[in-house]
Amino acid sequence: MNTTTVAVDLAKDVFQLAVADADWRVVQTARLGRNQFAAWFQNHTVNRVIMEACGSAHHWARWLTGLGIEVTLLPAAYVRAYVKRNKTDAADAAALLEAARCADITPVQVKSVEQQALQGLHRIRSLWMGTRTSRINALRGFCREFGVAIAAGSRTGVENIARVLADPNSAVPDMIRSTLKLLVEEIRLMEARVAQIERELTQVAKESESCKLLLSIPGVGLLTSTAMVAATSGKVTHFKDARHFASWFGLTPKEYSSGNTRHLGRISKKGDRYLRMLLTHGARSVLRSAVVAKTRGQEPGGVRAWALAVQGRTNHNKAACALANKMARICYAVLRDGSPFGQPVVRLSKKINRQAFEMAA
Repeated sequence: MNTTTVAVDLAKDVFQLAVADADWRVVQTARLGRNQFAAWFQNHTVNRVIMEACGSAHHWARWLTGLGIEVTLLPAAYVRAYVKRNKTDAADAAALLEAARCADITPVQVKSVEQQALQGLHRIRSLWMGTRTSRINALRGFCREFGVAIAAGSRTGVENIARVLADPNSAVPDMIRSTLKLLVEEIRLMEARVAQIERELTQVAKESESCKLLLSIPGVGLLTSTAMVAATSGKVTHFKDARHFASWFGLTPKEYSSGNTRHLGRISKKGDRYLRMLLTHGARSVLRSAVVAKTRGQEPGGVRAWALAVQGRTNHNKAACALANKMARICYAVLRDGSPFGQPVVRLSKKINRQAFEMAA
């Protein structure tokens, strides 16, 4: 059977197919298991497959591309509007066919195995960092219940808690002391694991030309550069312009307009939350360094001077978001042109050898 387009609603074990002809009419539907799904495409002639960009979509896209089939991944948020009536697997597959006909929906680029592995390293690091933070907060709370005040700061706090637990004359009861020591050991283990991941990310950055280009930008460090390369593969040709790239991170303002009235609100916060967080924290560090330089009588230039001017007109948080937006646009220009920003030699050597946890390293 010769088919033109197949829409696939992915799941863990059950796959819903909607087969359409050249006029986009559904001529066949199928509900297949995992093994049946793979065998179906090997026994049919298919020109194009449409899927949502969800879990396992990139894996199946790579597999189907290997069979010589054109694959289109659509953003799941945009497909939902095309679902008619009740939400079922068959309705979702039919909605994919309708959404694929909309020229305004930009398809998602299929990620390589290396990109997904690099993203996995970042996700695992975030999980371990979250675990570490929760353990530190728990230790602070327990110590506070026994009248022990812990200094601010995660690293200083852990060292303070370790000294308190090592002191047999402290106010912490013996009944819970050994268990709290296990929590401290768990925190040290998390730090060692995070340090190992950062060493692996450092090796990736040293071998990637795109990472080196991004590291030349103020406020972009090891985490931001490797995460951006993992998300984009270091290529930005599929973005229309720099503003489109910044809006992909949710760093452009929401717009409420009608007629001659145009109102721009706060940033949309759409897109990749992790990358937006990294860019925002990088912008805060640049803004902080600019304030410190100005306090010392030094005259900051470039994006630092621009950020200080924005802060003078508004406030610190708005200036940080505006600077994060500008940094995203600079990242776009650097990757598009393949040329570094400014003079990266000194900055690169400082950024690429990241050591977040000296004790763990």
